[in-house]
Amino acid sequence: MTRKFKGMVMIAVLMLVVLALSACSNNAGNDGQTFAEARSNFSTVLTEQRNTNAPIPIPPPGVFDLVYFESEVGELAAFVSCDPGDGQLHPLIIWVVGGWGHGISDVPWSYPEWANDQTGSAFREAGILMMYPSFRGSHGNPAYFETMFGDIDDILAAYEFAAALPFVDPNRIYLGGHSTGGTRVLLASALTDRFRAVFSFGPVYDIGNHNRTQFTFNLNNREERRMRSPVHWLGDIASPTFVIEGAAGNATDIRNLERASNNENVHTFLVAGGDHFDVLAPITKLLAQKILEDTGATVNIQLTDAEIQRAMNNVPDQSSMPIMAPHHNPWAGVGFLLPFVWDVDFFEETGTFIYESVFHEDNSWEASYLALEVFGIDGPISAQAFEEAWGLDPAIFARNQTQVDGQTVYFWEGINDWDMYFEKTAIFQYDDTLVVFSFAVPEEFSESAVPIFRKIMYSVTFE
Repeated sequence: MTRKFKGMVMIAVLMLVVLALSACSNNAGNDGQTFAEARSNFSTVLTEQRNTNAPIPIPPPGVFDLVYFESEVGELAAFVSCDPGDGQLHPLIIWVVGGWGHGISDVPWSYPEWANDQTGSAFREAGILMMYPSFRGSHGNPAYFETMFGDIDDILAAYEFAAALPFVDPNRIYLGGHSTGGTRVLLASALTDRFRAVFSFGPVYDIGNHNRTQFTFNLNNREERRMRSPVHWLGDIASPTFVIEGAAGNATDIRNLERASNNENVHTFLVAGGDHFDVLAPITKLLAQKILEDTGATVNIQLTDAEIQRAMNNVPDQSSMPIMAPHHNPWAGVGFLLPFVWDVDFFEETGTFIYESVFHEDNSWEASYLALEVFGIDGPISAQAFEEAWGLDPAIFARNQTQVDGQTVYFWEGINDWDMYFEKTAIFQYDDTLVVFSFAVPEEFSESAVPIFRKIMYSVTFE
């Protein structure tokens, strides 16, 4: 055998090896079965039968409806955007939050934190309808937690429900999720081509890389693990699927997914300067615009590293708000908008109403509070007299004047030097009543909290 011929044989062998490895990486030892076929021939065995009866929070009226959609185990709860009532068909995205809650919570109407926006609110704010499904075993739903096996079927059931809604365009239903939700939607994309496009933030390539404390199956069972690990099923993905993660997040998982697939429908992005959480807010805003522009008969969503990086480099968007709901205070005779997640307490000894978040975390909207006080007056009070009565030092608290609902309102704002809280005070005078709003937040959160106060104040109406 000549040296030249031996070289040609070696090249041929190497090509066969590469092809074999490529086939292996796309099928990953699946014996030629598709994900759907493999699942149909498999029954999971749960090591624990876990479920919960956690109450379902009441959604904001006119924003979300609590609905129940039919799955193979029975009816499951979900929040769905209300019918816009315009007679049109609208795009909708099913959004699967992260964590192992398996259910639905206050997240959809909480404040969209720029550094960790689990809400998916960018889609809602862009005018895209949303559906947040719960899974089997949660909130009194039938059956038990299956740790990414039966819950993938629940996502498909949610699709069927959404597609049947008279105000939803069945050809423009998208799917997105983060972390455990990102893994779930990636598995769902391998199981069905019904979604127009799929957006998976921060998934893992192997189920074992998630928090194992919540697993209800035997991780050491090869088949159980394989059925829950996206890396084995990437070749089955037929819908455009975008896998996105910050370079400081689950980067190894994303690289493993990228190496395991040459499927042209799977697009992976590692975002420089981003982590597992802070990619959500800027990039979901970008995706929302992509969805609005995706109106043709065929999918027309394309992403590039450059535009994702530009989105990531945007400054925090202070225009985003938690979902606001009308509130009426009959004692003060005023109405105004409040974040839906805020509660009210009345302190009779001081006659003060306190409005604040039901949560207590270290961020602007949960560290701030609003106080409302009402006083009877004999006649108008000058701004200077109010400053003196309230101890608002003009050297610290800047004053300005404007009109709200036809009434003159004075605003003061400044940093209280004894506790380093940013304070913003507003007084309204009408008839024989003085209404005083006082807003306070730790100084480090003032920039992101002030838009909430401004939104509340400019919504004030009088009886």
